[in-house]
Amino acid sequence: MTALAAPPAPPTGTGGTPPRPERRKRRAPRSMHGGMLSYAILAVALLISAFPFYWTIVAASRSNADLAKVPPTLLPGPNLISNFEAVLEEADIGKALLNSLIVSGSITVGTVLCCTLAGFAFAKLRFRGRGALLALTVGTMMIPPQLGVIPLFMLIAELQWVNQLQAVILPGLVSAFGVFFMRQYLVQSLPDELIEAARVDGASTARIFWSIVVPIARPGMAVLGMLTFMTAWNDFFWPIIALSSQEPTVQVALRQLGGGYVHDQSVIMAGTLLGTLPVLLVFGLLGRQIVGGIMQGAVKG
Repeated sequence: MTALAAPPAPPTGTGGTPPRPERRKRRAPRSMHGGMLSYAILAVALLISAFPFYWTIVAASRSNADLAKVPPTLLPGPNLISNFEAVLEEADIGKALLNSLIVSGSITVGTVLCCTLAGFAFAKLRFRGRGALLALTVGTMMIPPQLGVIPLFMLIAELQWVNQLQAVILPGLVSAFGVFFMRQYLVQSLPDELIEAARVDGASTARIFWSIVVPIARPGMAVLGMLTFMTAWNDFFWPIIALSSQEPTVQVALRQLGGGYVHDQSVIMAGTLLGTLPVLLVFGLLGRQIVGGIMQGAVKG
């Protein structure tokens, strides 16, 4: 019988040792935590952003003489309540807050509802002239609003709405930015399969909107509502034209503060603080929806 041949010896490396199999180098996962420099930059950005509001509180609680000192004081004072009382005496700030709440709330509700409806139509419905109508709507954003003040005032004067809140509410119920914003949001967030399944089940367009579109679009609606409320609350140009001192909004009423030869900056800051608190309250109520809408729009899929 012939002997079996021995298997060939494995190739040897340097020194006679068999070479080790090559291994792919694995990269260590990157940590999601920022370094000290990132936290330092965020802290500085937070201080810069929050300092104007803090200075408003300081100025509203001090006297006019304290604000004129050099260097100025950076700690709150004891005059906050007395400055609030001066605001209530010099301007009807309570009525102004109520008017601003009515105007801003009505504009916000109308804008969110109408813009969501229009955005859904432009995003998912098929009709003749959709592209041209969307281009015309977006094109109106390039027209300065100041150009329409005179014909708009002539219109409300013809309707006898001067010095009435509807003169400020109705022109702001729909915005081209809101329509475009909701259209883009629904294009990314609303799958066509959901609409097709609802059509197969026999749902009407109105039922699809209220049962499918509104729950999906809720984060985007919250973002649009916050932006619209802030814009309507801070608007000064059109309310001062359409309204008088008998029916002011907050921004119009603040113009009456600190009168005299020397303006009382502490009283003006107290009125500004009162006018800022409702905006902070709305942001606190809608903050989670706003962050959720921003994150949902930023992360695709």
